[in-house]
Amino acid sequence: MADAAPPAETPVTAVPPVEGEAGEAGPSKKALKKAEAKAKKEAEKAARQKAAAEREAVAKAASQGEDNAKDSYGPETQETIEKLPAALEINLKTLGDEHIGKTVELRAWIQNSRLQGAKMAFVELREEGNWTIQGVIAANADGTISKQMVKFVGAINLESFVRVQATVEKPLEPVKSCKVSNYELHLTKVFVIAAAPQMLGMNLAVANRPIANFTDEEAPVEEGVEKLSIAPADELAIPTATMLTHLDNIVMHKRSAVQQAIADIRIEVKHLYRSYLRDRGFKEFEPPCLIGAASEGGANVFRLPYFEKEAFLAQSPQFYKQIEVAGGRKRVFSIGPVFRAENSNTPRHMTEFTGMDLEMEINKHYHEALDIIEGVLLHILRSLPERCAEEIAIVRSVYPSEDFLLPEPGKEVRLTFAEGQKLLREEGPEEFRNVSDFEDMSTPQEKALGALVRKKFGTDFYVLDKFPSEARPFYAKEDPENPAVTNAFDCFLRNQEVLSGGQRINDPVELEKRIRSKGVDPESPGIKEYIDIFRQAGVPPHAGAGFGLDRVVAWFLNLPSVHLAAYFPRTPKRLSP
Repeated sequence: MADAAPPAETPVTAVPPVEGEAGEAGPSKKALKKAEAKAKKEAEKAARQKAAAEREAVAKAASQGEDNAKDSYGPETQETIEKLPAALEINLKTLGDEHIGKTVELRAWIQNSRLQGAKMAFVELREEGNWTIQGVIAANADGTISKQMVKFVGAINLESFVRVQATVEKPLEPVKSCKVSNYELHLTKVFVIAAAPQMLGMNLAVANRPIANFTDEEAPVEEGVEKLSIAPADELAIPTATMLTHLDNIVMHKRSAVQQAIADIRIEVKHLYRSYLRDRGFKEFEPPCLIGAASEGGANVFRLPYFEKEAFLAQSPQFYKQIEVAGGRKRVFSIGPVFRAENSNTPRHMTEFTGMDLEMEINKHYHEALDIIEGVLLHILRSLPERCAEEIAIVRSVYPSEDFLLPEPGKEVRLTFAEGQKLLREEGPEEFRNVSDFEDMSTPQEKALGALVRKKFGTDFYVLDKFPSEARPFYAKEDPENPAVTNAFDCFLRNQEVLSGGQRINDPVELEKRIRSKGVDPESPGIKEYIDIFRQAGVPPHAGAGFGLDRVVAWFLNLPSVHLAAYFPRTPKRLSP
């Protein structure tokens, strides 16, 4: 039997001596601990390198199209809508603590966005007006919200319209930049319903700034700058735009909080006007805009072809509300468009505006109508500060103004035209020392008198009565005791005329005589038909007034131009949009 091979020597791994610790007996306990710590450190380093390599591999795979969140964001299609899970649809105005922790759905505009690194983004979502809330999106470990989704959300063009689903949470601190500051939305799904262009013609910040210039003329264009001006340094140098730029970018103009606030105040004025008159027995009617002859016999009318004839746009519903009274209605009112072909390029005038007109039968005195007219205006002016406090505050943040001063009930200011002129002569500026009691007031006179009334009586609203005969149209009834003046009046807001009214002539013989005295042919088209109304049957005495909705809103808010109060202002040089 062959001898067995000697056993192989077991290799021994020598532990290198630790500096200062080696000895014949081997490494000390302290040295072993240090060696163990070093090995552990190296192992941790290797683990971190391995994790980093894995993350890099995941990122590389994702960049090549692997994205677990790909069905949770992107352009909205019918397919994405159908796949959306059920969620509670919310409105930011009604968001409350009861929504915390719940999944909700919101449609809104992207007002602002900011990427916070590669894994997080913040967006401001805006509903109607200035209702905004912060949205937050952050990539998570399970990939249901990916870095690609975060990058997509952070890159959505501003003013795009989106649908989001999110969880309502409380932020660590109130979000001061948003109106809804005590809640935020943690986004889980984001779909772009309608994308905005990358470059807006006018952004929202500019749209919410005061308009720099109200002219309709094209301003000189500097290289790289179109129809913009720069605000003073103390206003952060935010660009401001001309009215021309605003109207050329009408969508952004209307999205601004200030324009939406003005529009809401305008709506409230119409509601207050309508409800006040309805409560007092007035019935609404609809006068025509197309007429067959120039209303009131004036030359400032818009002519247009009408089949084989010529037609005109109505300057006023005056004749038609009188026909309503003649037809048996005791009290009527209307709200509708009025057209004036006046080449007046001022902040006070438009070629189309919304007229609010009323007419009523009177019993003994035309002041019965003045009481109603004064009453409806004061009702509007006294109600707006309470009903539209938030909207007024928004407007004043852009166009500052003092509170509208109103007389105490029972202390309303009514002056005769002659008393107003006397006040101007005695206490007004030097240039008005010789104003006449028998000539109509100019705009500078109106403003000067309004300033005197405000100082003397503490009100921004007053009435001027008994206008001179020469300053009123042919249908205005003359004062039986003084034919040099009429039973006609104007109402003023913040130094500017907003309403004209008075008693009408209801006797055809007197009417024809008055028409002739104005140099108008009673047989001319439109005038003859008007007189015939009073020949057809007995028409009761009546009075009324007409005023511009746009001016009421503009003067109450002390806006720099009536154009800001109109939805789509029309001027001699502007017919679009």
